[in-house]
Amino acid sequence: MELTVLALSFIALLVLGVPVAFSIGLASVATIMAAGLPTAVVFQKMVGGMQVFSFLAIPFFVFAGELMLYGGIADRIVRFANSLVGHVRGGLGMSNVIGCTLFGGVAGSPLADVSAMGSVMIPLMKKEGYHADYAVNVTTHAALVGALMPTSHNIIIFTLATTGIASVSVLGLIVACLVPALILTLCNLSAAYYVAVKRGYPTRGAFVGWYQVAVAFAAALPGLLIIAIILGGILSGVFTATESAATAVLWALLVTGLVYRSLSWKNFLKACAKACKTTGVVLLLIGISSAFGYFMALYEVPQKTGELMSTVTQTPWMIFLMVNVLLFLLGTFLDMAATILICTPIFLPICAHYGMDPMQFGVMMLINCALGLNTPPVGTTQFVGCAIGGISVGEVMRSIWPFYGALLIALMLVTYVPAFSLWLPGLVLSK
Repeated sequence: MELTVLALSFIALLVLGVPVAFSIGLASVATIMAAGLPTAVVFQKMVGGMQVFSFLAIPFFVFAGELMLYGGIADRIVRFANSLVGHVRGGLGMSNVIGCTLFGGVAGSPLADVSAMGSVMIPLMKKEGYHADYAVNVTTHAALVGALMPTSHNIIIFTLATTGIASVSVLGLIVACLVPALILTLCNLSAAYYVAVKRGYPTRGAFVGWYQVAVAFAAALPGLLIIAIILGGILSGVFTATESAATAVLWALLVTGLVYRSLSWKNFLKACAKACKTTGVVLLLIGISSAFGYFMALYEVPQKTGELMSTVTQTPWMIFLMVNVLLFLLGTFLDMAATILICTPIFLPICAHYGMDPMQFGVMMLINCALGLNTPPVGTTQFVGCAIGGISVGEVMRSIWPFYGALLIALMLVTYVPAFSLWLPGLVLSK
C-alpha cells in the first residue's frame, strides 16, 4: 500500500503541475503518513542527504560556469570555431557545434551553453541566411554535450546517487565521458552538415589560413585551459574533485577578470546570484530525493522493477533498450538532476545485474537526461533556444529529427559498445 501511495501521489502531483522538488517531498510525506511512521524521518533523510562533503563541488562548478557565461568567453570561442570550419558548406552551423562543445567543456551546463552561444550564433546564422529552426536545432543539440564535460556538476550528482549501490569515482566517470562526448560532437557535426547540404546553404569564402586559426585559438586558450586544469589536477593527484571545482572558480575569475578583463562588477553579481539560485535548487532536490530514495529502498522498488522487466524479457540488450526508453520518457517530464537522483537507484542495479558497468550506465544516464533537456514539456534548453531564435517550439520540432536521430545513434553506441565508455578509464586509471 505504501508503495502505491508513493507512486500515485508523485505522479498525481507532477500531472497537477507541482514543481518536481515539492512533488517528491510531498509524496514522501504522504508515504510516511500511510506507513504510520513519524514525519521527522523525511527531514532527517533530507538533512543527511545534503551533509556530504563532496557536494561542495557542485556550487563551485556551477559558479565557475556562470563566471564563464558572463565573462565573455563565448565570443572568443566563436571566433576560433569560425576560423576553423567556417569556410565549408553550412560552415556557421558546424562552427556552432564546435563552439558549443568547447564552451560546454568550460561551463559544464547545457543551459548556460545555449544562453551564451545561442545569443551569439543564432542571430548571426539568421543574418547570414540560415533558417531559424536550423540555427536553434544546431545550438540546442550541440549544447547537450556540456552535460558530459569535466566541469559538469551532473557528473558529481550521479556519483553521489550511486552511494550504497556501486562504487563510481568522480574521476572515473569524468574520463569515461570524454570519448562519448567526442562521439556526440561528431554526430552533431554530421547532422549539421547533412541538413546544410540538403537545404543548399552557401559556403563563406576561402579558408582563412592556419595562422589566423592559431591566433583565434590563442585568444580562446586561457578559457579552454580550465578543462586541462581539472583533468590534469585530478589525474596527477594534486587535488581532489572538490578542490578541482574550487580551482575552476579561481581560474575563471583570473581569466575573465584579469586576462580578458571582460567581467564587469554587474555581471559578477549576476553570476553570483544565478549560481546561488541553481545551487539551492540542486541541493533541495538532492535532500528531498534522499528521502524519496529511502522509501524506494525500503519497499524494494529496484528489485520489483527488475522482476517486472524480467517477466517481459531476460535478454540484456532488450533490458537496456527498455531502460533507455523509460529514462527518455521520464527525462521529458523531469529536470536532469531529478531524473538522475530518482532513477539511478532503480535502474543501475538492474543494468548491473545484466552486465553493464556502473560507469557505462552513468554515461548512458547522462546522455538520456541531456536529451530530455531538448524535449518538451520540460525541454529547458529548447525553450531558451527558441526564445533567442524568435521561433515556436512546434516549428523547431518539425525539423528536429536529423539532429535527434544523430544523438540517438550516439546513445545506442554508448549503450551497446562498452569500450566507448570504459576503454579510456581502463587505460588511464590502471596506471
